[in-house]
Amino acid sequence: MDFLFDINRTTLHMPTIRFFDVLEIFIIAFLVYHILVWAKDTRLWSLLKGVIVIVVFILIAAIFNMSTILWIVEKVIGIAITAMVVILQPELRKALEELGRKNFFANLFAIGDGRTEERFSDKTLNEITRACVEMGKVRTGALIVIEQNHPLTEYERTGIDVDGIVTSQLLINIFEHNTPLHDGAVIIRGDRVTSATCYLPLSDNMGIGKELGTRHRAGIGVSEATDSLTIIVSEETGKISVAYEGELERAVDSDRLRERLRFIQNKHKTEAPVKHFARKARAKR
Repeated sequence: MDFLFDINRTTLHMPTIRFFDVLEIFIIAFLVYHILVWAKDTRLWSLLKGVIVIVVFILIAAIFNMSTILWIVEKVIGIAITAMVVILQPELRKALEELGRKNFFANLFAIGDGRTEERFSDKTLNEITRACVEMGKVRTGALIVIEQNHPLTEYERTGIDVDGIVTSQLLINIFEHNTPLHDGAVIIRGDRVTSATCYLPLSDNMGIGKELGTRHRAGIGVSEATDSLTIIVSEETGKISVAYEGELERAVDSDRLRERLRFIQNKHKTEAPVKHFARKARAKR
């Protein structure tokens, strides 16, 4: 009996678990979890099901020593990985852009620093709100993109330079029917309208309602690709919608619109995010 225990102690030796081993397990689990959460809303989820079927088939071939199939798999595996990267290029680019917008290191070194630079003035906030409400009353379609940290230069190049101070009259005149600048999006940086008639990327989210048109899909698309906040005024219904981080909040009133603008204004760093996230799920429709 002692002989058997000696064999078990020598052949089934349990290595010492260090703190960094436990940390490594948590990091891997964290990464795998977030990759699966991200993959669930992309084409990668369907692709993973097919990959699982192929892996099971390869395991069966290995068990029964099917040398020809294993040789083919060995030669094709490199091409298959390259093909997957090409197929998932839009999703991978979006994931990397989201990772780059997190600003982990900036947030780490900003701990304890309560000073924030105001992104735009209260006057600009009120002018945007007034313009959207007035355009909604007369059912004038509008698409207004407000820049945050992610530069919108690539979209500005597709439009016409304006470089004017944000006023409700300017925004209403830009989106007035049958005017040269009414078609496309307006981009706002700080307290100035930088460009008009800008083209935005359309969202490929299949969950967007069919009743929403190109204007709403473009507003969601730019909010998926950047950290901007987009305001959409429907030409058909006159209702105001807000797109942020790929989520669309529909039929907002003037008070709710001001609240969403204050959230990105950077004026109240500690209070605004709490209000935003507390009401986000309830306000979306």
